[in-house]
This record gives sequence, structure tokens and C-alpha cells, in this order.
Amino acid sequence: MKLTLNRTERLARRTLGELAIDGVFRCYTLEDTVRPAGVKLPGATAIPAGTYPVQVTMSPRFGRRLPILLGVPGFTGIRIHPGNTEEDTSGCILVGEAVVDGRLARSRAAFDPLLQELEAEIAAGGSILIDIIEAWRA
Repeated sequence: MKLTLNRTERLARRTLGELAIDGVFRCYTLEDTVRPAGVKLPGATAIPAGTYPVQVTMSPRFGRRLPILLGVPGFTGIRIHPGNTEEDTSGCILVGEAVVDGRLARSRAAFDPLLQELEAEIAAGGSILIDIIEAWRA
């Protein structure tokens, strides 16, 4: 399974995007802002664009199974989870059904079916990759 996160809008405090699974749009995303290469403010910087393996593991912070991105240079514990604003990210990828005034709306409604689809892929013996693209540069 291939997830594609197209970062569509880079703002001062947040980055907005769209998440697709195998080329089919699933939801909107919100991350911390993308900073220049080599600049990292802990808990306030989006991860570098690139391709990363994804697993679903127990999150000690959230107390439930969540997708985690592996092998992200200079970052650890990067998860995909529900949330609405950059205050909820700490470098993670948030998902929602809509973007309203720069915030994600109906985040849990977007996240729950996404998690079910990822869990089903893993249960079937498949693997998951996420490709993060800065679409505004294309």
C-alpha cells in the first residue's frame, strides 16, 4: 500500500496537504511548518519530504495503536493521528475530513477509517510506504 501526502500549502505555523491511498484521495492533513533544510525547532517542524515505511504500533503517549513513520532523518516518534491545529502535531501528521480557517475539521471521522484500512493491509501481510511530496514546488 502506498500513501501519498501532497503538501499543498506552506504557512508560517502550519503546512496543509492531502493524503491519498494508492492514488485515491482520503483526507486532508496538517503538519508543523516546513523549515529550510538543517533547521529544526523541536515540536514545531515538519519532517523532511521523502519516502518512509509505516507501521502501526502502540503509542505510549496516546495509549492506542497508531501509524508511525520509520527512518525519518533527525526525527523519532512521528505518528499519524487525529488533531486540529499545529498545537496538536509535535512534528506528527494530523488528518481531517475538511480544512476550515486553517484548522482540520472532523479529524476522528477521517482517522478511524484510515487506521482500519492500514490495519487491514498489515493483517493481510502487506507493507505500507508513505511518500511525502512538497506539491507547491512542482
